[in-house]
Amino acid sequence: MISSDDLTLGRRPAGRTLMTADWLLAYHGEGHCLVPRGELVMENGNVIFAGRCFDGEVARKLDFGSALISPGLVDLDALSDIDTYVLVTDNQPGWAKGRIWPRSYVERGPYEMYSPEELAFQKRFSFGLSLLNGVTTAAPIASLYYREWGETVAEFDAAADAAGDLGLRVFLSPAYRSGGMVLEAPGQILPMFDEERGLAGLTDAIAFIERQHGRHGGLINGMFAPDRVETCTLDVLRRTMAAARDLDCRVRLHMAQGKLELDTMRRLHGVSGPQWMADHGLLSERLIAPHATYALPADLQHYADNGVSIAHSPLVSARMGSTLNSFAACRKLGINIGMATDTSPPDLLMNLLVGLIACRISEKASDAVLSKDLYDAATLGGAKALGRSDLGRLAPGAKADIAVFRLDDPYMTPTVDPITTLVLGGSGRVTQAVFVDGRLSMLDGKLAGFDIRAARERAQRQFEGLIAKYPDRSWQHPPVSEIFSPSYPILT
Repeated sequence: MISSDDLTLGRRPAGRTLMTADWLLAYHGEGHCLVPRGELVMENGNVIFAGRCFDGEVARKLDFGSALISPGLVDLDALSDIDTYVLVTDNQPGWAKGRIWPRSYVERGPYEMYSPEELAFQKRFSFGLSLLNGVTTAAPIASLYYREWGETVAEFDAAADAAGDLGLRVFLSPAYRSGGMVLEAPGQILPMFDEERGLAGLTDAIAFIERQHGRHGGLINGMFAPDRVETCTLDVLRRTMAAARDLDCRVRLHMAQGKLELDTMRRLHGVSGPQWMADHGLLSERLIAPHATYALPADLQHYADNGVSIAHSPLVSARMGSTLNSFAACRKLGINIGMATDTSPPDLLMNLLVGLIACRISEKASDAVLSKDLYDAATLGGAKALGRSDLGRLAPGAKADIAVFRLDDPYMTPTVDPITTLVLGGSGRVTQAVFVDGRLSMLDGKLAGFDIRAARERAQRQFEGLIAKYPDRSWQHPPVSEIFSPSYPILT
């Protein structure tokens, strides 16, 4: 049992620290390997040894017992919002439930449905949840449905400070768009554009990255986040990719993720989103593309040919009736796949299980994908998508971004292989400790300077306040009771 006597939350231990547990997932040669009773040594935020029988001097030894010492997980689409998508899971159609701005709301004037304080809080809250679930690197994502237009620099300055305070590695900048979807009549959804706002948002994002990249000891990293392919104009995307080259950072663009997008792109440009990007030479290894569930065969080939990475969110996709077609098929094409959650809780282990199930159903084969393939995606695949060979692995020279998962949880089966145990029966709740850049960011559900249980109460109040505003931006503005129906009748 590791206690606060051994380590201090929010601090990097001085000197060399040796960790051991029943299992270590180390990186040797070309991939991960399991080391029974392996030893991991970190110093000054880096891994200096991962294997058996370290023979050097250390300042302290930590034995996590029945656990797996793993590379920290990488979440390429980490929700930094109060999750509202659960509201439409059983309340359809989405266009009637506040998921698309009706024309009346646009004419009246969209407004910010969160206060600056609420925006800053939800970033800190979501970052804390990521750490609780073993995520050490996160690329935040939030809905723009509740915004006046795009995200603001002020909230992302607050987000950068939250990541630095809590000890989470992030890739981020304010999201922007040059268009949006408008509900003109039941089921009739058309795009509207304001390119100047998109260009202004890009300018803000460039300035943010130039100012914030590298802060908090390298925990803050720039990444461009144009909203969706159907809500961006060609000039905005061209300038985005050019800025990414100039600043040497990644771009995340949601693409090939739904029927509405595909129909809109065909109406606007005559082709799918990935094809449109390919036609204009905008696909490259800098691009991360969630979710690819509506990617056509030609789209996937473009991804493979140009080094585009997929951010795979199997849970959020499957609960709305779609899957990647398929994880195994994309890997065979040579496409890099990283994992993402895009929902709350940000439980990547749960997503690994759903991803495994979805692939095997899609391929109708029990050996189409293995647990290790999904685990590779959550570590090595995410790191590759971000262009960081020092993340997602435990090897000399890598960052000491570490997640420790308990293997003796009574709800899990006894362990023969820790990876299959975690993927098939684990969840983020078995995360015992998280180190980021060698700093202890989470231990036994506790975070540095942030009470997550008290924050959960505030999140509930903020969620209820947002729901109360749903009639403003729902078709014909019905009361909340008509927008969201309870699963069963409520007795009074």
